[in-house]
Amino acid sequence: MTVREKALDFHARGFNCAQSVLCSCGAYTGLDEETALAVSGGFGGGCRCGEICGAVTGAVMAAGLCCRYSTEGDQETKDKIAALSRGLTAAFRERFGALRCEEIKIDTEHCNAYIAWMAEQAEEILKEIK
Repeated sequence: MTVREKALDFHARGFNCAQSVLCSCGAYTGLDEETALAVSGGFGGGCRCGEICGAVTGAVMAAGLCCRYSTEGDQETKDKIAALSRGLTAAFRERFGALRCEEIKIDTEHCNAYIAWMAEQAEEILKEIK
């Protein structure tokens, strides 16, 4: 099953957009499914307040797990994850016209398009990082 298919399967099972994207990237991030679902649970629906799309936050979390800025003073990695995050958000905005869930969410089918596309974008980046 592809990352895209996994992401859509998670969403079909009732998980939110962030959960769907982050969990679909488990082969790259090494994060177990239960932890991925838990940590991303509050990010659906734009952090439950209509802000940045959960599919985007799921992809950014996956990138962060593969490009680990976790050492004080590691400016190179800090700059790299910042660039990756900016790239993901800019690509999404260019493709769909906005980042805010409240602005782009029309129905579940639209969410599926965002999830599938972001899962693919995340996978491309994660392959480069690994």
